[in-house]
Amino acid sequence: MGMAASQARFLGLTARKTNVEFEGQQINQQRTTLSNQSANYYNDLLGMSVPVPPSVDDYTKTVYTFEDGALTNQVTAMIAQTDGSYIVSYTRQWKDDFSVVSASTSIVNRNKNGNDDPTDDIYKVGATTLRNMSDAITYNIDGQTAYYNTEDKKYYSTADFQQGTDIDTEGKEIKLNSDDEYLNSLSTDQLANLQKEEQEYLELLKAKYGDGDYLVRYIKNSSTGEYMPYFYKLSDLEQANYDDKGNSQSNINCYTIGAETKAEEVKAVEGCKLEKDSSGRYINITIPSADGQTEVTYALTTTTVTDQEAYEDAMNQYEFDKQEYDQAIDQINAKIEIIQAQDKNLELRLKQLDTEQDAIQTEMDAVQKVIEKNTESTFKTFG
Repeated sequence: MGMAASQARFLGLTARKTNVEFEGQQINQQRTTLSNQSANYYNDLLGMSVPVPPSVDDYTKTVYTFEDGALTNQVTAMIAQTDGSYIVSYTRQWKDDFSVVSASTSIVNRNKNGNDDPTDDIYKVGATTLRNMSDAITYNIDGQTAYYNTEDKKYYSTADFQQGTDIDTEGKEIKLNSDDEYLNSLSTDQLANLQKEEQEYLELLKAKYGDGDYLVRYIKNSSTGEYMPYFYKLSDLEQANYDDKGNSQSNINCYTIGAETKAEEVKAVEGCKLEKDSSGRYINITIPSADGQTEVTYALTTTTVTDQEAYEDAMNQYEFDKQEYDQAIDQINAKIEIIQAQDKNLELRLKQLDTEQDAIQTEMDAVQKVIEKNTESTFKTFG
């Protein structure tokens, strides 16, 4: 190999070595970046809160109750005072047997009565026409509408007995203006009392379900033989969906008279006394009267109550959080695996570059010796 060729070869090898070293630096930089990314992901893992399942103890509490006749009272707060007394709040519950409650509904049939005026619509359940409770019960006396007065046992031409005239009923047929089986089974006095009772029903219905007109029908209880009222709010009937035959296609609210548990809270009763047993649980409570002149002691019943619904909600939240946590862990681990694979490839490439650099260096050393030999030979020739 001549001098010029050796020099050219040496320069080429030097350039290749420089490129290899540069690529190695670039790879090291990439590996550093990957290492930083991996560290960030591991920090994210360390910073994640591991979901903890709820403990049933956290949703269990000791409840103190005491009986006062038909009232069941549950203590909701006890605040100790410096004089040894307590300020107590409690909720009392009782069963009201005369309440309006929801009932199962039947298919209601709407009869348009031959016109488009909704006020003329007739609503029926089976063969029974629903009656507007705001309308007075009337009779038909030989074609004349009549109203019965329980005080003087007479029939009048209007519901306003003071303004109306009494109707002579002698020898005339008196017929109730209703096809209701229950109404037809009652006497005139019983019907009058029923209307007074229905006014009480109306007040209960309006107080609980809002103002408006209400319709009623009566159904005989097969077990007791008594008739039970079933109420419908007129606006619910008007807004329901009906098919071509007038039968209701949507649910219509229905109500009846039944038992309902009611509650009210008694707040911050001062001057109460509490007695504990040896285990530290309260066994008696003494409550002063409103005027503070007398006081009554009640035995406390201790029960442990778990808010199962709240516990199940917390457990459902835990399952959701755990699923999100596991999913986040899987996503981060997947990213770390990708980084590790990339780093492995870069590591292999770096080893290849190291091998290549060693080969280049070996070849450069050989060329360097050739150059030195050529130089020495040249100087001897001209020496």
